[in-house]
Amino acid sequence: MEISVKAAYDQLASDYEHNVDTKNAFNAHYERPAMVNLLPADLTNMKVLDAGCAAGWYTVKLLELGAEVIATDISKEMVAATQRRVGNRAKVLNLDLEKELPFENGTFDYIISSLVIHYIKDWDKTFSEFQRMMKPGGILQFSIHHPFMDIKFSKNQEYFSKELIVDQWERQGKLIDVPFYRRPLNKIINKTLDYFSIEGIVEPKPTIEFKSLNPESYERLIKQPNFLIIKAIKKH
Repeated sequence: MEISVKAAYDQLASDYEHNVDTKNAFNAHYERPAMVNLLPADLTNMKVLDAGCAAGWYTVKLLELGAEVIATDISKEMVAATQRRVGNRAKVLNLDLEKELPFENGTFDYIISSLVIHYIKDWDKTFSEFQRMMKPGGILQFSIHHPFMDIKFSKNQEYFSKELIVDQWERQGKLIDVPFYRRPLNKIINKTLDYFSIEGIVEPKPTIEFKSLNPESYERLIKQPNFLIIKAIKKH
């Protein structure tokens, strides 16, 4: 992952730790309810990787569902935030998902990755590592930017190309450059199918709680999606 992604999320860590869970409707009342709805109600005796854990919201949720959790993030500040949140209940590691990962073949029953994979330029290394580390029949569940949303950020408006986009987020009075990769829907689906069988695709809609926090964005999201969720199974 590019060094600028690390820098961006080191700067964002405090905001994620203290504000995102309650104040950011896109996380709390849009992406997360849809992702949780796809999770099994009971993860007891399952080993789960939280791949790109940010400040640890999903790490806690997975623990609550009974899983044995290992969480990773590229940002040392995010790793520290997650460690503060979960204590010794989960192992939290500072790792780059674009590199070889220090886990044995067939380690995980489930890998969940929330709004992370669009920061990765080349999915082959990441998906091949995920596939290697998963048990037969293991599940990968990930959310990313929806390509129909991302095309609005494109300078060249060439939908069918992969493109580096640098978005600017305002947090606590600062503008932070957040780079990510835009890619068309066919590349998202076909690259996933190179390594997994797709079980389902979700284009989430905002909850009613979202409307009270951000009515203008609610009306937009009811009509067009921001995120895309894919649930896939390791090919035998």
